[in-house]
Amino acid sequence: MNTGNQPLRAGGLAADHEVLWVPPREAWARTRMGDYLDWVAREQGYAFADYPELWRWSVDDLPAFWASIWNYFDVPAYSQPTAILTDADRMPDARWFPGARLNYAQAVLRMPGLADGDTAVIAHSQTRRPVHYTVAELRDQVARARRGLRELGVGRGDRVAAYLPNIPETLVLMLATASLGAIFTSCPPEFGARSVIDRLGQIEPKVLVVVDGYRYGARSIDRSADVDEIRSALTGLAHLVQLPYLHPTAPPMSGASSWHELLGRAGEFTFEPVPFEHPLYVLYSSGTTGLPKPIVHGHGGILLEHLKSIALHHDLGPGDRFLWFTTTGWMMWNYLVSGLAVGSAVVLFDGDPGYPDLTGLWELAATTHTSYLGTSAPFLLACRKSGLSPKTAVDLSALRGLGSTGAPLPAAGYRWVYDEVAADIYFASISGGTDLCTAFLGGAPLLPVRAGVMACRALGADVQSIDEEGWPVLGREGELVISKPMPSMPVGLWGDVERVRYRETYFGAIPGLWRHGDWITIAEDGSCVIGGRSDATLNRGGVRLGTAEFYGVVDAMPEIRDSLVIHLSDNDSGADELILFIDLEEGRDLDLALRQRIAARLRAELSPRHVPDEIHQVPEIPRTLSGKKLEIPVKQILRGARPETVTAAGVLADAEALRPFVELRERRSGAAGSAARDHRKL
Repeated sequence: MNTGNQPLRAGGLAADHEVLWVPPREAWARTRMGDYLDWVAREQGYAFADYPELWRWSVDDLPAFWASIWNYFDVPAYSQPTAILTDADRMPDARWFPGARLNYAQAVLRMPGLADGDTAVIAHSQTRRPVHYTVAELRDQVARARRGLRELGVGRGDRVAAYLPNIPETLVLMLATASLGAIFTSCPPEFGARSVIDRLGQIEPKVLVVVDGYRYGARSIDRSADVDEIRSALTGLAHLVQLPYLHPTAPPMSGASSWHELLGRAGEFTFEPVPFEHPLYVLYSSGTTGLPKPIVHGHGGILLEHLKSIALHHDLGPGDRFLWFTTTGWMMWNYLVSGLAVGSAVVLFDGDPGYPDLTGLWELAATTHTSYLGTSAPFLLACRKSGLSPKTAVDLSALRGLGSTGAPLPAAGYRWVYDEVAADIYFASISGGTDLCTAFLGGAPLLPVRAGVMACRALGADVQSIDEEGWPVLGREGELVISKPMPSMPVGLWGDVERVRYRETYFGAIPGLWRHGDWITIAEDGSCVIGGRSDATLNRGGVRLGTAEFYGVVDAMPEIRDSLVIHLSDNDSGADELILFIDLEEGRDLDLALRQRIAARLRAELSPRHVPDEIHQVPEIPRTLSGKKLEIPVKQILRGARPETVTAAGVLADAEALRPFVELRERRSGAAGSAARDHRKL
């Protein structure tokens, strides 16, 4: 396996993608990335003509680039680093900013460019009335929570857990915890007890803060029984704190104190200085293929990465309002609330974004005068399929940026944005993950937007595409790797003292390189296309088929709401089956004519190898709560695994969505040896 700086093997590039947006002439002068470029030239003597030159420097000279981020954003620190990066060539043993002592919460609550009376937090919920915090009010809330936690005995290194939705109290609790040098973690209340215990049980929190329930659309969901089960299962839990949310006038449950008691007394606005790599919070992998990994992120790495990404790539700063639809179980929540660190107000939302219809999230953006709205590819495609035109439904005059993540967005989704949201908006489809708590692919306000293409690799992220022999390639698909360290790479996995599991998880497959688990094509200009998960690849007759391009064709058909494609192969038996599952629009059924249209479309737009052997209609495509399709768990179920062994019910948007696949497996097992396959509707 080749690693390091190897010559690139170039391949043929795909046809140029349609240009949908070009940065205005004044972009350099008006964007934060342009200001940063001017600062680097003025203060450090580096002059770059364009983004590709800047990116190349940012990965070729990591110490100089990340030192510039530290200095440009004037990171508040109690002691300065003695170096920027040591052991850079020993990933994963590289060490960032040794000697530096700082605190993430202090940097966030500085909120540069904002005055005490300016808006810091706007929160809308389907459970209660909107909540607004000014800068001064947010700081006061954090100081009070900090004092309350200290009085409960919380100190440096202790864990504080939240079973809370995306509301201001969760943000306050996270910042108060971080201010003490304690470690925060969260699970959203849509997770059932088992999913929460699987996560929190690994880190043994001292304090757990919970809600009694919540509203999701028109439904009220009580979580009292789940809370009882969770606290009984958590060894070492010393304190339970309840926030009255679904039933605001009800007293706390037995043995719990109230949120109002926790914040009952004014506190000091102070912070515990901690080393750069000191644990800030624990995030969790999806748990779709086993017990969720507890991923530990550090104060300094998260702060620097989010400053760079939110300010430079999303072009956010003082005066902006930043909204990303997320829950507290998704890394995008952690990403969103860091918007405060660049001086942007953050807009929080708890509820169903599709209630009472898909206009709801757009109305929220309009009502809150949101500058930058983030959502998911499935949501944007659902809006497109429904015929929604946000620009005619609501006033989006304040909206100048739009982001999408969670899954690759096909070209048709990009075109819908520019046709139906705004013709002059800066749009970026981004890709990254919980493991780095950021996006390493996305957009830049100095680059054009092209249909179906992510404009660039992020600054400081040396993302490469490598072929089967480990050679970097351009213009053709390869395995996505990160070849140099990033500050937001995890501090480690909780309990993995010797970092054995950490090394196996990220560096075991390709020593010296971070393997992310996606296929990627990188063009000569640095733009990128994700081809789907590399561990869910369709490989027919030795030809690799990316799931993303498959979905791009199938999901674009007007009859199809959603789809899932699975490849079942067995070298011993010679089995080689491609199975397509489709969720049809209401009132549509899978008939012969539709089967033929699907096959013809795939054959014409992709290849004959993409034509499925079987097509089945299902009531719903199984997805995680963050919108990811469950390709690998479904594949394992069809091979004989029980659902509970391949995924946790609490991570699914609908646990019943797996039932049809179990039934199909049983029918296929019963029909083994028969030449005919049952193509009936599930």
